[in-house]
Amino acid sequence: MKATKETPIFEFDESSDLPLWVQLRNRMAYLITSGFYKPGDKLPTVRKYAADLRIAYNTVSKAYMGLERDGFVTTVRGSGVFVSDSEKVREGDGRTAALVDDFVKSCLEEGMALDDIPRLVTACVRRMEREHEKQK
Repeated sequence: MKATKETPIFEFDESSDLPLWVQLRNRMAYLITSGFYKPGDKLPTVRKYAADLRIAYNTVSKAYMGLERDGFVTTVRGSGVFVSDSEKVREGDGRTAALVDDFVKSCLEEGMALDDIPRLVTACVRRMEREHEKQK
């Protein structure tokens, strides 16, 4: 089993209708399926994650329970929470890839060139970052 990785930076979307635990669960599932956390990696303890993110212990605990229920992690009593070596983790859940595929296809159908799509995404991300900074 591998050592615990540091808690990645994560900001909650306070304007979202999704509860904090769901946002955290979704972010952690993405970190697992994208390869940031690899099968066998030990996740930070619930208490450490809660302290690092400055959120309630129960919020992190609920996110971890959701990840375990969905097969992303396994809890080893007395040792911690580890990323599962399951098919779901190796291949990802496919939702994000499907969203990206749909987006790219839609752009192409609108007449955009493939080279223009990354610029569009970059511009959108920068605009959202500026809006997020204004809200702080």
